[in-house]
Parts: sequence; structure tokens; C-alpha cells
Amino acid sequence: MTLDIRGSKKTTGISDNQFVVLEELLSNSIDSYLIRKHFCSDIDPLEVIFDISLYKKDLFSNSNVNLTLTCTDNGAGMANDQVKAFVTKDSTFKDDLKINGIGKCFGSGRVQFFHFFNNFSIESIYEENKKIFVRKLKISSDDKEITENCFDKNEIANRDFKTSFKFSDLSDEAYKKHFLSKDLRAEFSAKNVKHHILSTFLQRFITLRGIAGQFKIYINSEFDKKNLNQEIIDSADLPKKFSEKSIKIKCIHGYVENTKEYNLKISTYKFPEIAYPGFVHDVALCANSSIVKSLTNKFLKVRGDRSRSINENYYLILIESDYLESKVNIRRDGFDIHSNCRNGDIISKEPSMEDITDSIEDFILEILTPTDFDRQALIEETGYKFGISPVMLAETRVKVKYGDSADMIAKRVLKKYQEEIIDDTSSIFDLKKHLLDLDPRKSDFRNHVNAISWKYTSTIKKMDMANLSQLVVRRSAMLDVLRYAVDGLLSLQENSNGRKENEKIIHNIFFPMGKDSNENVDHDIWILNEEYHYFSHIASDKSLASIPWNETENIFDSDIDSELEKVFKKNNQENRLKRPDIAIFNQEGSAIIIELKAPGVELQDHIFDLQEYSRLLAAKSKGRINKFYGYLIGDTINENRMDNNYTKFASGNGYFHTVKIKDFDSGIQYGDLYVEVLFYRDFIDRAEQRLKIYKEKLGIA
Repeated sequence: MTLDIRGSKKTTGISDNQFVVLEELLSNSIDSYLIRKHFCSDIDPLEVIFDISLYKKDLFSNSNVNLTLTCTDNGAGMANDQVKAFVTKDSTFKDDLKINGIGKCFGSGRVQFFHFFNNFSIESIYEENKKIFVRKLKISSDDKEITENCFDKNEIANRDFKTSFKFSDLSDEAYKKHFLSKDLRAEFSAKNVKHHILSTFLQRFITLRGIAGQFKIYINSEFDKKNLNQEIIDSADLPKKFSEKSIKIKCIHGYVENTKEYNLKISTYKFPEIAYPGFVHDVALCANSSIVKSLTNKFLKVRGDRSRSINENYYLILIESDYLESKVNIRRDGFDIHSNCRNGDIISKEPSMEDITDSIEDFILEILTPTDFDRQALIEETGYKFGISPVMLAETRVKVKYGDSADMIAKRVLKKYQEEIIDDTSSIFDLKKHLLDLDPRKSDFRNHVNAISWKYTSTIKKMDMANLSQLVVRRSAMLDVLRYAVDGLLSLQENSNGRKENEKIIHNIFFPMGKDSNENVDHDIWILNEEYHYFSHIASDKSLASIPWNETENIFDSDIDSELEKVFKKNNQENRLKRPDIAIFNQEGSAIIIELKAPGVELQDHIFDLQEYSRLLAAKSKGRINKFYGYLIGDTINENRMDNNYTKFASGNGYFHTVKIKDFDSGIQYGDLYVEVLFYRDFIDRAEQRLKIYKEKLGIA
């Protein structure tokens, strides 16, 4: 038999597990001991010793470190059958022994020896045919292959059974992949190695204790032949299983056929913080009685949560399944399982990793969720920030769990809505296509029509919920910005060293200055009144002569802008070019004039501006505009100088009045002007009351 080192390294790549060599050595030591005990029950308890010697590669740097690793056990050793299995990559030697507790044999683990280290040697003292032998092997990275003849074998006098695997000179390949940015002294400290071994092998240790009785594993680590540290894993100290549960793998997407049941066995172990300081929570998928793939980050997304005890305990949760056993990859560092049901254009008929994690999620989080986690507060935050209501969470079956943020929840909800809307739209299309092939004279015709109607109705509801939630969030954000702008609390207002432009800032929140609705359809006129959103034309500080009435005519005479300039030139030289801040028109002959005043400007001094605007717009509109609604908005007013005709609103905030617009020379009435004098805070409150109705529909008020 021959083990092709170079060929094996090509066909079996380096493992993603940085401690794969340690795991392989310990697994082989346990198997070797169980083989020996199977044939001779009266032997000493299992004892495995790891000696890790770290050393400086040069005299001048403590960071340039390498290591030597030795694993010694009192197992069966390297007898003829074991040697034959060692040089056979795909050996089934262990499988054929039918010994309880032995791990399944793939024969690929030893290939990692050559990936991780440049040199290794074996020295084994064992019994064969009632004689004691010592067998030795020494291999370097330059060797092409290993055969049975590479081992030296000699008979010796009686000595204790002992097998040692010694590795030296960490390979560049392993160093670059796993340890380039790490401190080898920390990674291979006795404490860190113990934690990894205990977490990875706990399930097997529990089984081993029941089969073989007591055992000990020693981990010795030193740097430059000093500062020796030792940790011991003693079978007597192992925790008992806290709980065990069987859960069926479910595919919530409906892709996996239910012709076969796939079950998961979940074993939970509890580690008291006082006895295991520095331990961490772990959730992992297992195969061959060992951890293969960690899922901890899927449930504890914040790294610090892994090392934070829950009720003064740490939890190790191990998941097993016949399905996982059949899907573990050849390197035993992952599974040949699709990440989700849809893999490109292929729909898997077997459970995916997503199905597995979804199936165990509720159970895992019952254990790993801290007692102070406020789920309701997170739901409320998601509603406030993104308009996602509890109803929407229920409809999309999105769970709010520990480790989530409001952003993550919102993304999941909207993604689910989008997916369902696409699926429903596709179904509607198929139903319509089928409908065209039906005979309206037959009785089932209307049944199909009803099916389409119900499907379409449910899709509209989903679309409305998704769109309404985004509308609520956007409008809430705009009101927050406006409130800050009015109070002068926006960053650009607080940090401004030059001229204050608070009026321009507030103006642009409503509608971009110098634009009209032909140029910019995105605005927030709804803040004043919901109806204004649907008027024909909105203009902000634009030439009124350019405003269209229809495809061939404009609303106003061509000289309206020059006439407007004359009006303001008489009143105030600085305002001679001023136009209405925002003017809104519709085909029914109505105009809304909005004047926004900077904080501190007294409103009563500008009430007659609205009348002048209205009179001029009426006169120059060829009689088309005769109903005017004026809004004068600011934050300061001297009530003693107010026109007595103005009436205070019942709420006590703001004033209103109706004025007849006449030509003073002819006495002809052009129209009516309804005026409201408001504080910014008044209409912000109004807008929030209207927005509250939408929130109530979403269930987030």
C-alpha cells in the first residue's frame, strides 16, 4: 500500500479549521484506545498528552514564532493493520471493526498533517502476537509518498504501551491561511486549546465516558522551554446533558417534498460560569460525534454576546442527524448541503442549511436569549423607524429575535413582501392565461374568476402594506427634519458662521426653490394639506407667465411678472422681484399661495401681501383663477397689530379670515381669498395628526 502525499494534498485541500491536526490526533487517540480496550478490557484508563512547544525563529523578535506539537496516547499503537490503514487514504479499517464509540473513517484527516507541518514523526510501542515492538516513521515535506516499508520495526523488552505523533515547523501554507494576523502563543495556549477541544469533543467525551470509563487529557504549552502552563480535561468534571430534544426539519418555502422526514437531535450542555470562567456559548452541527460547523454567529450576532453568560451559565448546543452524517464533506469541516432551497435555477428537493437553521431557531433562542432582552421595545423601534407594524410581522412570518436590529427586521419584512408579491403576480398571470382557455358557458368559469379576484385582492393588500409603511417612515422623517429646521437645530444651522438662511432651508423642505412640478415631482406639500398633492401645477419662485393652463395656453397674461414687480417695488425696494413663495393651481380655478417667513419675522406685517398677490393673479388670469387660499406661516406675531377681522381658531393657535378681492376702480369682485395665519408648529401638529391615521392602519400608532 502507498499513500501519495503530493496527490493527496491536491485532491484534499487544506482545511478551514485551524485546529484540524489537534482534532485528528485526539480522534485517532480515542479510536486507538477503544480498539485496544475491545481486545483487552483490563487496561489503564485512557490518557492523552498534548505537548506544545513554541519557540522564536530568530533571536531578535518575539512575534516571529513557530511551534512543535506532540500527541502521546496509550492506545493500541501502530500494529500491522494500523500501518496498512495509515498508508491507505480511503481505508475502511475502522468501519470494519464494529467497535462501539469509534468514529467513522474517511482516511483524509491525515492528509492535513502534510498541509500544516513540514515535518512529522511517529514512535509507537505496541503488542503484536504477545510480543512488544517499537515502530518509527520520519517524514518531511519533500517526501513524495509513504509505504509500509517506510516504517522501522524492532522488537523490544516489555515497556508501557505508548504512541507519539510529533510535528514541527508550521508550513507557510497553514501560517498564511490561519495564523498570519494572530499570535501563535495565544492561539496555542493551554487554556485556548482546552476550550477548543472541550467544545469540539464534548459530545464524544460524554459518550466515551459511558463506554470506556474515566480518562484524562493533558494539555501542556510552553514558550522557549519556560513558562509551562498545563490544563487538564478530566472525565470526572464533564457536565451532564442539560436537555435533549428532537426537531423535524421543515422547509417554510415549500420546496422540499415531504416524502421523507429529516429529524435533528439537539443536545444541550450547561457550564456554570464559576467553574468555567472565560467559556463561551456555542451552537454547532455535528457528524461522527464531533463538531463540524459552528452556527453560533447566526444566533448571537454580536461577538461580545458569545462570552457573556446567561443566568451565570454558558451553553453548548450540539445538533446531530442522520442527514448531517450523510452530507459531511471529505475534510469534515463542512457539509455538502445547499445554503438555501433555491440554488440558482435549481430547486433542491433536500433540506438546505437555511431550512435547518430556521427549524431550530426558536428552540436555540429560548436558551440563548438573555432575560433582559426587550422584544417589544425592538418591535416598537422598528415601527417608529420603518413603519413596520406587528401585523406586517405576523403576515410575513418574520420573527423578532435576540441579536436583531430594527434595520435587519425591516429588510426581512420588505424582502418577504417583495417575494410574495412576485409569486402572487406570477400566479395571477397564470390564472388569467388559464381563464382565456375556459368556456364562459360552463359552471366552473366563475369559480376561476373568483379565484383570480381573491388572489388579486390579497396581493393588493400586501403591496399597500409595504408601500404604506415606506410612506409613513418618509413622512415621519420629513416632519422631524422640518421641526428641527424651524427650531434652528439642524447641523448646518448650528454650525453656520455666515448669513443665516433658515427661510430657504424651511422652504426647500416643502418644495425645492426655483422649481415647478414639471421639473420636480418630489415634494412635501402634503404637510399643508393632503389635497394639494394632486393640484395641476406647483411653482416656487418661478415666472408666473410661464405657468401652463393647457397644452396651448398659459394661465396668466404675459406681463404678470412685470406688474407683480411694480407692486413690490412700491412697497419695498428689496422685495421688488419677489413672487409668491409657493403657488399652486388647479383646473377648477383655485390657487393656493404660500408665504413662508423666516424665524423672527413678524407675520402681521405681511398679511396684505397675500391680498396683493390674489388681486393681481385674478386680474391677469383672464378670469380663470377666482378662488384663493393664502397661508402666511412663521413663528412670530404681534397680536396687537392684527386686523380685527381675523378670528382665532378654536384651538387657540392661529387666525383665519375671508376677504373679497375687488378692483378698486370698477368695484368688480374678482374672487374670494381665504387666509390662514399660522405658526410652523401648528401645521406640523396638523400633519402629524393626519399621519397618525396611516400609522393606526399599520398598527404602529
